[in-house]
Amino acid sequence: MTNTSEFTNASQDTAALVDAIPHFAFDVKHDSLFDDSKLLLTKVFPEWSADELTFNQCKDGITNKLIQCTNKSKDITVLIRAYGKHTEVIIDRSQELINMAGLTRLGMCPPLYARFNNGLVYGFIPGTVAKPEEMGNDLWAPLIARKLAEWGQVQLPGDHSPQLFPIIRRWMNDIPANYASERDNAIFHKHFKIQDLIAECDQLDAILTKLDSPVVFSHNDLLSGNVIMAESKDEVFFIDYEYAMYNYRGFDIANHFNEYAGFECDYGRYPGKEAQLAWFKTYLDHIALDSGSGALEAMYTEVSLFQLASHFYWGIWALVQADISDIDFDYMDYARLRFEQYYRVKTRVLV
Repeated sequence: MTNTSEFTNASQDTAALVDAIPHFAFDVKHDSLFDDSKLLLTKVFPEWSADELTFNQCKDGITNKLIQCTNKSKDITVLIRAYGKHTEVIIDRSQELINMAGLTRLGMCPPLYARFNNGLVYGFIPGTVAKPEEMGNDLWAPLIARKLAEWGQVQLPGDHSPQLFPIIRRWMNDIPANYASERDNAIFHKHFKIQDLIAECDQLDAILTKLDSPVVFSHNDLLSGNVIMAESKDEVFFIDYEYAMYNYRGFDIANHFNEYAGFECDYGRYPGKEAQLAWFKTYLDHIALDSGSGALEAMYTEVSLFQLASHFYWGIWALVQADISDIDFDYMDYARLRFEQYYRVKTRVLV
């Protein structure tokens, strides 16, 4: 089991965690990713020769630009993440650095080699990336449950209060009155009203706060592309920590279950009750918590209700991204799909 104990005095200051990461005054531009990445790496690793490097752009993400670089002579692979356009509106980049630096010290994420003006250079985890349709199977599901239980034991410096609804409300302030795209604007005004979203958020906050869901360190973005199976097939690792924060346990688990649907939003893949109870038992047993029938039923209720928060969170996120992102993804339609599922689930779980 991963050591998730608190830091020693060397890491008690959050500023010290960030300051210890080398910074390079350099930009990796989206229209010259490979050339800029090559130049950056010769600064980060002066002993590397540019002609030894090969590059590949990973195009699965919908927040940032990600480049995989391999030094052929040294047999080392690193990742360069160039932040997406205006993503500082939705992501706390200082908290992301604290997350990565802290998790690195705990051995729970790859090394963080450097930060630059608009991104990070960090280690690559070899293994097999999960597919949405397989995360719930008998191989992947128990490994993910155990790893998420370990994440919930992590103690990082800083504020441990749940940030879910403060973030959602901040994002709602960044939803524009109108969108530059006529198509997006038409969809937005057909399906959404800001005042209705605000009222829905307030109602949801009141309902979920009463659940007394434990507040734990949470990944908050456990889609298939962020889960890596070790080559030994006896452990998984989580990557991409930009949405990680202290949050309600029920949210992190429900959000992961929602991600079984993939970006195509096939919610027929959401696990049934029997599969969920087995997952919960694995999670609880791994950290020596009560996994009796009463605890499992309570956790089922908790996670069922937090499905709503997951859909609301990513629906609002997508409405903001539709206005600011230059990544080729239909954020507005994704927002529509997430809110359609939100209201479907609401009729089932709030009775």
